[in-house]
Amino acid sequence: MSMTRRQFLQASAATGALLSMDALASYRYSSGDNAARLVPPPGSVDCHMHLYDDRYPAAPDAKLLPPNASLADYRQVQERLHLRRMVIVTPSTYGTDNRLLLDGLRQAKGEARGVAVVDGSITDAQLNELHEAGVRGIRFNLSYGGASLDDLERLAARVNERGWNVQVVAPGNQLLELETRLANLPARLVIDHMGHVPQPEGVTSPAFATLTRLLDNQRTWVKLSGPYLRSKQGAPGYQDVGAVARELVRINPQRLVWGSDWPHPTVNQNKPDDAAILDLLAEWAPSSQDRTRILRDNPVSLYDFG
Repeated sequence: MSMTRRQFLQASAATGALLSMDALASYRYSSGDNAARLVPPPGSVDCHMHLYDDRYPAAPDAKLLPPNASLADYRQVQERLHLRRMVIVTPSTYGTDNRLLLDGLRQAKGEARGVAVVDGSITDAQLNELHEAGVRGIRFNLSYGGASLDDLERLAARVNERGWNVQVVAPGNQLLELETRLANLPARLVIDHMGHVPQPEGVTSPAFATLTRLLDNQRTWVKLSGPYLRSKQGAPGYQDVGAVARELVRINPQRLVWGSDWPHPTVNQNKPDDAAILDLLAEWAPSSQDRTRILRDNPVSLYDFG
């Protein structure tokens, strides 16, 4: 288990060592000091994280403008999670500009896959370039604007030819309106953040019923990520959203993946404890076999990790 920040400071003081700024900022955008108690099987994947860099301009209609968050920052947090692999997702901040995603994929040297944001004007040659770089999905973010569903089916057909998936993030109630379109997509579907199922209704909500029907088609995956986004009960247990996660695991563990959502761009203060959130998976999925599916087997297949 890695040294906590407090232990690092104490050890440095005892030896008279000088502290670097990097060492003091070991866990940027993540609360807590300890490593996760849950140790994922080798080859496991964090299926949802973002990068931010003000060298790349934000889209004119961007609503989220987080501070810089680099791959080096994330790598230090990742040590707490006992993980190496990741899926880098282009955030809504950059619109269809995927240059930062491509930078991250290059820096990760084979340990990352990407989810890009594109529109109908993208050429086949550009899609091929993204594929060669490690992109394996496209994202439609309907929660923070800037995303249009006009090209949904056409783009889904084009990326399906490359084995990619279509990732959708939307308010839970909007899933009801989109259910038929999503169920009939000519590509695999990934739903972010447990479908943003509203609370306190949780598993009794129409949004959750929609989510379970989509899971039934065996072409839909759900990310167990961002429990703080809809929780009314809050940290550390997020018990209300935890009930949604446990029911999803009970229904179909073969179609679930896990993601940290680092650097938690929707949370301005008191960032979540990434290690503690990973540890919640032991409660959501008590079976080690199910956890292995969620953390390794499902994402390795879905995102084409070798």
